[in-house]
Amino acid sequence: MNKIEGMHHLAIGTADIKGQIAYFTDVLGMELVALYWMHGVENTFHGFLRLNDESSLAFVQSPDFAEIPTTLGQTHAGSPGGLCAPGTMQHLALKVKDDDELMAMQDRIRSRGVPVLGPIDHGFCKSIYFAGLENLTLELSYSNEAINGDAWIDPEVMELAGITAAEVAVYRKPARHEAEGQPRPQPDSSGPGPHMQGYSADAYQRLMAMPDEKVQQRMSVTEPPVRVD
Repeated sequence: MNKIEGMHHLAIGTADIKGQIAYFTDVLGMELVALYWMHGVENTFHGFLRLNDESSLAFVQSPDFAEIPTTLGQTHAGSPGGLCAPGTMQHLALKVKDDDELMAMQDRIRSRGVPVLGPIDHGFCKSIYFAGLENLTLELSYSNEAINGDAWIDPEVMELAGITAAEVAVYRKPARHEAEGQPRPQPDSSGPGPHMQGYSADAYQRLMAMPDEKVQQRMSVTEPPVRVD
């Protein structure tokens, strides 16, 4: 059975990676664990900030990012309930252990001159909200127990979203999948998808037609930038 276990890393674009690293290390106490060129991407590097041994928050910088305009209500929400374009990140919530840690983080953030809204109790979690650099909207939150779907899946919202009770039952218990012995053939790159839109049509077709073993062979970079004996 295959199962998503959690977030490995979330990559956020930035025009000021030094500023973002300084903010997340000083204001939030996160540790920088990696800073290197993005493999296979020209003039682009990224930094990773540790969440735990298996999860990180990453920032990606390219010289061209600074030329892309930021518009509140489109590219960024600017507040916990603000609008943003479909498919963009509305806000980022990071986990803390418990109420003591939440309030300790509130104190730390305010001590750095950053206003904090909350704590606010949402029933299944308790949160504080504040701003990051480059119009990021950030949240710290904790839960004392797992979310009970029987209590927190609202029939009114289901109806507004066009989701039936039968569909909710499927969403709550997705079908198991057993992988075949050999890699499954690639779906048609001109099929319904969805598809990555940042490539030209020709480049995308060539990439998706490349055998998996060639992708791994040609694109993998396993050596770190600094040799450690």
